[in-house]
Amino acid sequence: MANDVQTGNDASVTTLVTGIIHDAEELFKQQLHLLKHEVRKDLHKTVAAALSLLVGAFVLATGAFLLGWALVYLLQWLTDLPLWSCFAIIGGCLFVVGACLAYLGKKKFDSFNPLPDETAEALKENVQWITKPK
Repeated sequence: MANDVQTGNDASVTTLVTGIIHDAEELFKQQLHLLKHEVRKDLHKTVAAALSLLVGAFVLATGAFLLGWALVYLLQWLTDLPLWSCFAIIGGCLFVVGACLAYLGKKKFDSFNPLPDETAEALKENVQWITKPK
């Protein structure tokens, strides 16, 4: 029974190299799959943050437009009164809401990295290893 132990010398060098190449290709495929999965996962966060940022920018622009329009009516106020104050109040409120929405959108973008750094770095190392083995 002790004589039936195989030492592993049966495997040829080409079989070992083929196995290593196959394993490297499989690792490369798995890392590509992981990278794709991480990008999809972060896409939802990116869309939500972009939507909030766009809505905030639109409301901010509307508020700025109304505040500018209110300045035109300010000249009328110097002689009579209240039409410009209505525009200023509404424009000011929209400006504050838009600024808050834009700030929240920026905070959402700052809270995560839309590109998966670790997977991309590992993938780059594997490509370098496959193309330029030491």
